[in-house]
Amino acid sequence: MYAMHKENLVGCQWVESPVGRLNIKASADGVVSVKRINNQVLQAEANPADKTPVVQRAINNHLAQAKDELEAYFCGELTRFTVALHLRGTGFQQQVWRALQQIGYGQCCSYQDIADSISRPNAVRAVGAANGANPVAVIVPCHRVIGKNGKLTGYAYGVEMKRFLLELEQGNKRDTV
Repeated sequence: MYAMHKENLVGCQWVESPVGRLNIKASADGVVSVKRINNQVLQAEANPADKTPVVQRAINNHLAQAKDELEAYFCGELTRFTVALHLRGTGFQQQVWRALQQIGYGQCCSYQDIADSISRPNAVRAVGAANGANPVAVIVPCHRVIGKNGKLTGYAYGVEMKRFLLELEQGNKRDTV
């Protein structure tokens, strides 16, 4: 399926996971979003006539790679995603999302740690907002950010999903010595 999205063609792929059905969207430049969906029936997206075979192939490749990597992640076989991303957000959000991608598999840090890492120590709340606006769940690991006191805090898909992802990673963490 393909749809126009902010002047870019976007394709869509579903993947079943232990946390529910995930909707992956990708442009020719990379994955645009990964979101957990409810059991609602979603309408098919438009199929514009102006997609070229090259664009379609690029979109399909990103979707297939994201699906394969997510499946490997949930099986405990993948600790680092390599699929190309095409993240859309403000400059600040982009900065936070890049910092999130630096958090190691099975590791956690606080919102303050992220704010410090981007040289914005007073922007803890803004970091939290950018974290919450992350369009690429799991692949951009916003679930690895916890409260400064070590407690699990808000997560777009609920604290239970956050706990599941963290426990999955802790259970599959390998020594890297």
